[in-house]
Amino acid sequence: MLNVGKIEEGFVLDHIKAGKSLSIYDHLGLDKLDCTVAIIKNARSNKMGKKDILKVECDINMLDLDVLAYIDHNITVNVIKDGEIVDKKDLVLPRQIRNVIHCHNPRCITSIEQELPHIFYLADPAREIYRCKYCEEKYTEHSKKRK
Repeated sequence: MLNVGKIEEGFVLDHIKAGKSLSIYDHLGLDKLDCTVAIIKNARSNKMGKKDILKVECDINMLDLDVLAYIDHNITVNVIKDGEIVDKKDLVLPRQIRNVIHCHNPRCITSIEQELPHIFYLADPAREIYRCKYCEEKYTEHSKKRK
């Protein structure tokens, strides 16, 4: 059995869809932080079959919950202090996200003015659809895979 030691202060991201932990690592910019990170891929889970887990030993304020919620709002965020879980954060889809996804519409202003931030707003919460703030282009799972 794999045993990854507990952390003293930081957060544990649990119930990540299997295979998504590296994407989360990149989107959260964890490679730029000077902290300990443990990535557990394809762990057994009664609830999910397989799951990924991220353990990060750093200040919880370093975590962008909006980015995390956009990627998967079903992830469990456990806040750790003195080696114990002191809080669980619920994730909700953010109303707006900046520079996480990019507009693929070639006529969008972001294609020409490349220094503009890529801003998407939540157009349909029930279907989890985001649209570009500038051109209203819908961002879909299909365009996520093209990135």
